[in-house]
Amino acid sequence: MEMERLREAVEEVELVDGHAHNLVALDSTFPFAKCFTEAEGEALSFAPHSLPFKRNLRDIAKLYGTESSLKAVEEYRRTAGLQSISSLCFKAARISAVLIDDGLQLDKKHDLKWHKSLVPVVGRILRIERLAEEILNEEMPAGSVWTLDLFTKIFEERLNSVAREIYGLKTIAAYRSGLDINTNVNSIDAEEGLQHTLRIGKPVRITNKSFIDYVLTHSLEIAVRFDLPLQIHTGYGDKDLDLRLANPLHLKTLLEDKRFSRCRIVLLHASYPFSKEASYLASVYHQVYLDFGLAVPHLSVHGMTSSVKELLDLASIKKVMFSTDGYAFPETYYLGARKAREVVFSVLCDACADGDLSVPEAIEAVQDIFAKNATEFYKLNLAPKSLVSKHPLSPILTINNMSTTDSSLVRIIWVDASGQHRCRVVPAKRFNDVVVKNGVGLTHACMGMCSFVDGPAEDTNLTGVGEIRLMPDLLTKWQIPWEPREEMVLANMHVRPGEAWEFCPREALRRASRVLKDEFNLVMNAGFENEFYLLKSVLREGKEDWLPVDSTPYCSTSGYDAARSIFHEIFAALSSLNIPVEQLHAEAGKGQFEMALGHKPCNSAADNLIFTREVVRAVARKHSLLATFVPKYDLYDIGSGSHVHLSLWQNGENVFMASDGSSQHGMSNIGEEFMAGVLYHLPSILAITAPVPNSYDRIQPNTWSGAYQCWGKENREAPLRTACPPGVTDGLVSNFEIKSFDGCANPHLGLAAVIAAGIDGLRNHLSLPEPVGTNPSSIEGKVQRLPKSLAESLKALRKDSVIKDLLGEKLWTAITGIRKAEIEHYSKNNDAYKQLIHRY
Repeated sequence: MEMERLREAVEEVELVDGHAHNLVALDSTFPFAKCFTEAEGEALSFAPHSLPFKRNLRDIAKLYGTESSLKAVEEYRRTAGLQSISSLCFKAARISAVLIDDGLQLDKKHDLKWHKSLVPVVGRILRIERLAEEILNEEMPAGSVWTLDLFTKIFEERLNSVAREIYGLKTIAAYRSGLDINTNVNSIDAEEGLQHTLRIGKPVRITNKSFIDYVLTHSLEIAVRFDLPLQIHTGYGDKDLDLRLANPLHLKTLLEDKRFSRCRIVLLHASYPFSKEASYLASVYHQVYLDFGLAVPHLSVHGMTSSVKELLDLASIKKVMFSTDGYAFPETYYLGARKAREVVFSVLCDACADGDLSVPEAIEAVQDIFAKNATEFYKLNLAPKSLVSKHPLSPILTINNMSTTDSSLVRIIWVDASGQHRCRVVPAKRFNDVVVKNGVGLTHACMGMCSFVDGPAEDTNLTGVGEIRLMPDLLTKWQIPWEPREEMVLANMHVRPGEAWEFCPREALRRASRVLKDEFNLVMNAGFENEFYLLKSVLREGKEDWLPVDSTPYCSTSGYDAARSIFHEIFAALSSLNIPVEQLHAEAGKGQFEMALGHKPCNSAADNLIFTREVVRAVARKHSLLATFVPKYDLYDIGSGSHVHLSLWQNGENVFMASDGSSQHGMSNIGEEFMAGVLYHLPSILAITAPVPNSYDRIQPNTWSGAYQCWGKENREAPLRTACPPGVTDGLVSNFEIKSFDGCANPHLGLAAVIAAGIDGLRNHLSLPEPVGTNPSSIEGKVQRLPKSLAESLKALRKDSVIKDLLGEKLWTAITGIRKAEIEHYSKNNDAYKQLIHRY
């Protein structure tokens, strides 16, 4: 839920492109291959074999619907025409304003006016070296000669005449003589530099350091006078520059010259590979800002991500700006915008996971980086659109207005290691005044409780001694749909505010997700299916009993129709919580139903599952029914699972599936290795995802619950099933399903264990065995049975160092201690499982 709101902010913000260049006609001699690389000449022949070239070409081919080849894309461009492809690229990029440096010399380039058909606001950045060269290329009156004074007079006049019409100046000194600018260059050296430049002949190309320093210094004086910012090319580019001299640290003399301290300076191109140096300069010099155009999208994904991360290491978020550095081809604008959204989302997600930012702060950073910073820096007359106006019920808005009235109540919810939902309730006023900052006290014992008693299990090492803080996660705070006088919020467990407790399930999943992201740049998405029974109370011989609401079969229309009013309320409540429901139906058990949720990043998916259970139970209670998610409510009827579908995402794309039909099993190598790790560790994962003895009454052969350690393609008797839902290319699989997951499991702990197993598969490049294409019970002996009891799965978990290491020894000890107590209690009390309907 949290990351989805951040993703939505990134996708919806309209971009202000602070640095770009003119487009060229289709018949320009400028080679289209330059769309993807800074290489030129003979080096250009190697460029198609670079990572960014391949990725960017593939992205353009996807946009145009062509095959992924330079020839196919170029043919599409010729057929469609420049206006058509430009409109398509700019519409997809969603750029609201662009500032164009029109000093880049390109064959058959269009003027600024031409671009206004593509972007609402088009402004000009003036390149000072190009202006100087244009002046020196002009014919002098007969008998006249260039002097420094004459040049200075004309140069200043030209700048003064356009200063009110432009949005900034730009220098490419890094290309010509380097960034070690001498702001006190004397007139003698400058004059000599001018004459040296003229002696080389026309067309004039300024390369003399003294003359370049002189031109830049005078440009800075005018920039200060008119309050114009200065863009400085830093870092890499084509081979004209000496990369050693393009390090922005060379700018120290310029930055410390008091005459120019009020001139706002932006370092372009993320200063790559000097991004750390640029971040340092922006952190210690008030006038220095950063722009990451060109580095995004011209580097590999790792290069782009690491470079933007390095910019944010020290620099203020208010100083980092987006641009495309688009030029010549509209595709460069599209690629710059597309990859910037993906990279910034990835970087901000990591910042949230690391605790550097809260999600509201990250969402604010989105608007700053993509629009607000540039709007203010270049003094554009724009009003960036709100990122949250679409969602009046969004908890982002409720952070500043946390409760409707001080007389309302707030439920602070957590799920313990035995999978039970628990809550503390506080008045809204106390919540706002005290709890938001300091949390609510909770005994250590609460994470050691079992399903049969409200007391810590003996071997958990958790007792009534010691206290933690339940800290509300304000991004999960919602008005309760069925009780308008109350709100609810999920809690993190902290030793003290700001310091996570190692027993916290939500922190365990965040920790696992960080490892997956840091090592493999992957995010696991999850979508849960919720199976549950609706029971009604009856009296039998003076005792209360609970019976199913109906006896209809699987996918019965009459079964759904009888419960439709309940489901309409459930659906409306979940919609108000921004929880997507994909489908629902009557299941095979008497009074049993299933509701499938949409997939989300796993942390949000686990949060959504908790809220979904709360909604289903509450709406059922309203109708005098009991909703239970217990695995085997009736030993003689079908069990209930909480099957989960999993996929792997990288930079916004599903990388679990194969990229084409060449894969034997329809999944990528990454997907196969991850799933192989899950299959290998499944016996021990069961102790977390099937956490009570009753869970194993459900996991039986011939019940579609996955009783054998195998996997299959669309095989519902396999515990791991690869799926090819509607809309996915035939032969490819978008995700895999784990059936051995039920409603007694803490979803955060269950998903953390799955990620741990998947990481092991990725680290060790595990391979899947051949899929089982039949009912595995018919080939028993050829496939291994999964644990038949909690005792067996607990034995496997105790031997599993991979899951132990990732969960942390203390949390692992608590889980194994609780499972041991569950085994002992239910082995001595055969009918005790019947009480589970009131706990799950």
